[in-house]
Amino acid sequence: MSVDAAELRHRTAELLAAHPPASTDRLEFLRARFDAGLAWVHYPEGLGGLGAPRSLQVVVDAELEAAGAPDNDPRRIGIGLGMAAPTILKYGTDEQKQRFLRPLWTGEEVWCQLFSEPGAGSDLAALGTRAVREEASGDWVVDGQKVWTSSAHLARWAILIARTDPAVPKHAGITYFLCDMTDPGVEVRPLRQITGEAEFNEVFLTGVRIPDDRRLGEVGDGWRVAQTTLNNERVAIGGMRLPREGGMIAPAARTWRERPELRTHDLHQRLLKLWVEAEVSRLTAERLRQQLVAGQPGPEGAGMKLAFARLNQEISGLEVELRGPEGLLYDDWTMRRPELVDFTGRDAGYRYLRSKGNSIEGGTSEVLLNIVAERVLGMPAEPRTDKDVAWKDLAR
Repeated sequence: MSVDAAELRHRTAELLAAHPPASTDRLEFLRARFDAGLAWVHYPEGLGGLGAPRSLQVVVDAELEAAGAPDNDPRRIGIGLGMAAPTILKYGTDEQKQRFLRPLWTGEEVWCQLFSEPGAGSDLAALGTRAVREEASGDWVVDGQKVWTSSAHLARWAILIARTDPAVPKHAGITYFLCDMTDPGVEVRPLRQITGEAEFNEVFLTGVRIPDDRRLGEVGDGWRVAQTTLNNERVAIGGMRLPREGGMIAPAARTWRERPELRTHDLHQRLLKLWVEAEVSRLTAERLRQQLVAGQPGPEGAGMKLAFARLNQEISGLEVELRGPEGLLYDDWTMRRPELVDFTGRDAGYRYLRSKGNSIEGGTSEVLLNIVAERVLGMPAEPRTDKDVAWKDLAR
């Protein structure tokens, strides 16, 4: 049956009637919404969706927002929503989809991403974490180290890539797994940042056993599976839906309006320039999301993530300068393990410091420039002498 906007409004009304937001527990409501196919309407029936066009999600969201219905928190479970879910949907078995997608969407299970390593950040395919299959049980035994892992201290599950065949070129010998962060051998250590917090982590994997039914995709096909994750990651970071004058430009513009004594002609010109760029970026992100309705995210998301990082850093720098000496203040250097990143709810000093990580996380700006040049603009690829060399020979 074809699902249109009228049908979605009808189903949303039924959900609200059966589970009144004012008297229904938040988690109970989110579970009911998922089961009604109104979580992400473009997903298949039984997996939180109705097989409807992705563009109709806004119809459901608007009806639920008007009714004061609770929602999940993308800031806390963004890795699960933006990266793990689309990868599981594309490559997962029926059992994996049924097991993981519902608690992922409701926020009952937080996810993290075990990709980057101390020696494999920008060159992710050079990763050295090994997964060796045990003949007797069929399980995979994983040993290695991951780094810059957001929310690992909160996560129940992780998307993990590990090397399963060192005798082939580096891109060909990788396999993708779903790792239980509570299993023996998983150790999470905090990485304290320039903000004083430890939102990132190091993760050490020592003899971690992963059953083969938690492998995602074919053995040795992990790099292709990971591309789905990475493309979605860049869109999730750089293509967030914002209102006009939303995001990082909002507090800078608010300070300008509320503190006329801080204004100078030079700062005014710079603020106008960044305001226009922020609006162009917002509209470009909206266009990109509309393009996704017809297919999977592509390399264009790298351009959005590049713009996101540059704008955040320039806007936060301008805001600190605008505020003068008070812009150098920072509210709290206490070592904390935050559950989410709150750019607009903190002070200017926090925004300035935290935005420095935007050009590293989710793919460094240098790597994303290469992706845009080669895959979007069609420019010649950089020479890669290690492309067809076995990983074991490179690692010597």
